[in-house]
Amino acid sequence: MERKADEVMLAQEQGVRMRKSGEKEEIEGGLGGEVEGTLVLTNRRIIFVCTNEQEDKVKGDSLRVMRLVYSDVDDLSSIPAGGGNVFIPLPSIKSVKAHARHVERPSLEVDWQEGGMNRARVFVERLTGRSRRRNLNDWATVIERLKAGNQKLIQLPLVPSTETLEGRVMRVLADMQRKGAFEIQEEVEARFKVKLDPDDVQATCERLVNSELIQKFPDPSGDMYYQKRSPLGDDAL
Repeated sequence: MERKADEVMLAQEQGVRMRKSGEKEEIEGGLGGEVEGTLVLTNRRIIFVCTNEQEDKVKGDSLRVMRLVYSDVDDLSSIPAGGGNVFIPLPSIKSVKAHARHVERPSLEVDWQEGGMNRARVFVERLTGRSRRRNLNDWATVIERLKAGNQKLIQLPLVPSTETLEGRVMRVLADMQRKGAFEIQEEVEARFKVKLDPDDVQATCERLVNSELIQKFPDPSGDMYYQKRSPLGDDAL
C-alpha cells in the first residue's frame, strides 16, 4: 500500500487480535475467527497489518509465556494492500469506542463506512501490564481528536542518514517498539551487516535521547529500554 503524502506513524501495538464486532473473544490459545497482527495509527488512518507474520514468545501480565503473532511494521510504504490487511481512513470512521473493563483486555471498537457499506471491528490488546502508561483503549480519545482536527502533533528533529550509527539505530527503532541496547545492536548488525561495539551502541542511544529523537525507559531489572518518540508528544500511546 503506497504511503500517503505527509502521513506519519503515531503509534503501533503488536500482537493485537481483530474480530468482528458482536463476536465473543476466543479463549486463550484458540484464535477461531480472530486474526492476530499489528495495529498502526497514523495521522490519516488506522491500519491493521497481518501479512508477513512473525512469532515470538513473551511473558504476559501473569508471567506466563504467551505466543505472540505480529507483523513488523517500520515503514508505512511497505504495507501491502489485501492479504487480510485493513485500512480505515479517519474521515470514514462513524464511531470509535474504548473498552477496558476489569475482566476484559483493553480493546478498541471501530465502526466505519467502506464502499457504501457499514463495517465494524474490535481490536483487542494482548500484552498488558502495570508498567504500561497507556493501553489500546486510550487510542479512542486520540483518534477522535485526529478526526476532528484537534490533536496537536509535535515536529521531531530530522532523522540522521543510515550512513551513520545514529541513523541505523533510528532505522531499527522505526517500528516504535521498546528495545534494549543489546537487541538494538543485534538488529543493526543483522540489517546492515556490520559488527558493533556494545559501548558504541549505548553511547549512540544516549546521544539520540539528548537529541530528543528517542526516549529511554528504565526497567525494574536495571536494564534500559529505548523507543522512538511519537509526534503525539505528551499524548504518546
